[in-house]
Amino acid sequence: MTSISARLEAVRARIDAAASAAGRDPGTVDLLAVSKTWPAEAVREAAAAGQRAFGENYVQEGVAKTEALAGLGLEWHFIGPLQSNKTRAVANAFDWVHSIDRLRIAERLSAQRDAHLRPLDVCIQVNVSGEHSKSGVAPEAVAGLARAVAALPRLRLRGLMCIPEATEDVALQRARFAALRALKDALVAGGLGLDTLSMGMSHDLEAAIAEGATIVRVGTAVFGARGAA
Repeated sequence: MTSISARLEAVRARIDAAASAAGRDPGTVDLLAVSKTWPAEAVREAAAAGQRAFGENYVQEGVAKTEALAGLGLEWHFIGPLQSNKTRAVANAFDWVHSIDRLRIAERLSAQRDAHLRPLDVCIQVNVSGEHSKSGVAPEAVAGLARAVAALPRLRLRGLMCIPEATEDVALQRARFAALRALKDALVAGGLGLDTLSMGMSHDLEAAIAEGATIVRVGTAVFGARGAA
């Protein structure tokens, strides 16, 4: 068993255990392997071990991998900050965008998505911990942005995403994830058909799953430390 396949197995076991502990079906939690800074061959190795969904943070690097691995039938998620001048490449190379934080970006993705492709699945990124250095819309602005994004053609608003400030305090981890879940629940109650909570990474996926995560974004625990073999 290769190191990547062994790590994938260990992460899937963590996901299954966390879901079971929360009284959830493990099948309701998807693993997004974050492959940023890792070469296409590492992605190929993970794909050979059964992983299908991969997350990228950088447009040029991510697009190059989607092209290099086009024959593998993988699902590509863009999860990093997105600038207006990079939206066209992302709109047509990726299946998901998790990092919508302003309407202008969503409008450009909608306008630039090829009509022959299925609608682009998108999430709104929320700044749940209020850090000035973090991307994401303020919680109080989520409802207005969500309604505007949901109305755009060629996009399908799936849910919300967050990257909370790192902490070892499990209670604080859960509180922040619970806040994102509450925002999603309020949008659903308001009539939006959302089904996705993209939250939780290598260090806090258990807390995220306990609070309802449907996608956990895991890089280090799958591929190893950045720059490691």
